[in-house]
Amino acid sequence: MLRAAASKCAGGAIRRLSAAASVGARRKPPQDEGDWSYYKEWWGDDDGPGDGAQTVFRRHSEHGNGVVSVVAYPASQPASNQWPVMERWLQERNSVLYPESTVADQFKILGYQWRVMRFNDHTRQSAAKVMACYRSGGDRALYSMQQPNCVAVPYAKSMVSAGLTALSCCSFDVPQAVSEHNTMKILCIGHGGGSIPLFLASKFKGAAVHIVEIDPVVVSASVESMGFPASPAEGLSSHCMQPADADKLLWGGIHDRIFLHITDAEDFIVTDSNVYDLVFIDAYDGNDIFPRKLWDVDGAFLKNLEEKVHPVHGTVLVNLHSDSELCPDVEDEAPFESTLPMGKYVSKVCSAYKQHFGLAFTAATPWLCNVTLVACRYKAILRGAPVGRSGRDFVLSKLLSRSNMVEQALDLPFPCLQYVKNGFTLVE
Repeated sequence: MLRAAASKCAGGAIRRLSAAASVGARRKPPQDEGDWSYYKEWWGDDDGPGDGAQTVFRRHSEHGNGVVSVVAYPASQPASNQWPVMERWLQERNSVLYPESTVADQFKILGYQWRVMRFNDHTRQSAAKVMACYRSGGDRALYSMQQPNCVAVPYAKSMVSAGLTALSCCSFDVPQAVSEHNTMKILCIGHGGGSIPLFLASKFKGAAVHIVEIDPVVVSASVESMGFPASPAEGLSSHCMQPADADKLLWGGIHDRIFLHITDAEDFIVTDSNVYDLVFIDAYDGNDIFPRKLWDVDGAFLKNLEEKVHPVHGTVLVNLHSDSELCPDVEDEAPFESTLPMGKYVSKVCSAYKQHFGLAFTAATPWLCNVTLVACRYKAILRGAPVGRSGRDFVLSKLLSRSNMVEQALDLPFPCLQYVKNGFTLVE
């Protein structure tokens, strides 16, 4: 979730991220359609969607999220002259599924939109890019598909970058999981629009991605209005569903790696039998509050989570809102040179996770008042540390040495290294 006051940090921030930001980068990354330079297309106003927005979903939550809405904004990318590439891909997928189909079955892209989920209108929960297309011919149908490689929100990029790099530093073979030669279990607590789970499922062929979301209205919003595949979301009413063949046609097996559980995270973690390599936690309610039970050092959740995370390389990511009002002004300061001061609330959360997992560090999210907390097993990440060397310097150096490998293995469209080192702080 994006902190509602984050516009203090976002004002005027139109600087474009590219591989050039990473010193010595050799590869040419794919175009980043989620680059922060596009944020004005979907940011809206702090007290509402703003001009030019179209509300496509609006429903009241009974789980503390108030009014859940999804708002649509026009997206400038990809340009219309690029749409035929996607249309040909859809045509090929259709031919595989329906070998008997005729030339009358043609796909046309109708357009791309940003879709932004909000709680109570003012709190931006998540943002995603959605493609709409139409199949003409005998079996006509309208489809929508979230673009899994478009990660629009900087804190999501920060969590992915820091988490996968830390996991690699703890001796987990990331490239093997990408190629399906190594299995990988991922847990996402908090669903939102589903952009992080979709991104991970699309990148890791060997992954099983489990999502826990307490609010069925949030899940319905993601499926009905944000292009999230319907089949992982069991138990939703029929009007939530796209055409019956949508997931097979659009996702090509990616949806089979996703398992969505509509339940309370504290209850889920008690009965779940999986041991996870990577855990993402982004669970704020409609009042922008991170529930205390998810960070209570003596509570059941953290005690049970510690047992469900791999004992050697298990890594946990938590999205936090800085509880300091001293957010950097990016008009005067480079966004990748900022450090957010940690107040009492963030410090307590960090301390609790460090106590349970052994080592923790934070990275400041550029342009927003968010902090990524990473907690992992200290023996794994500190393996090989020379006597007398600063723990902070060793951990940071190890992370930076693996960041380029993570970028290349996943073919990331954004610079992993910059998100890892921005405002890096080792939790003491």
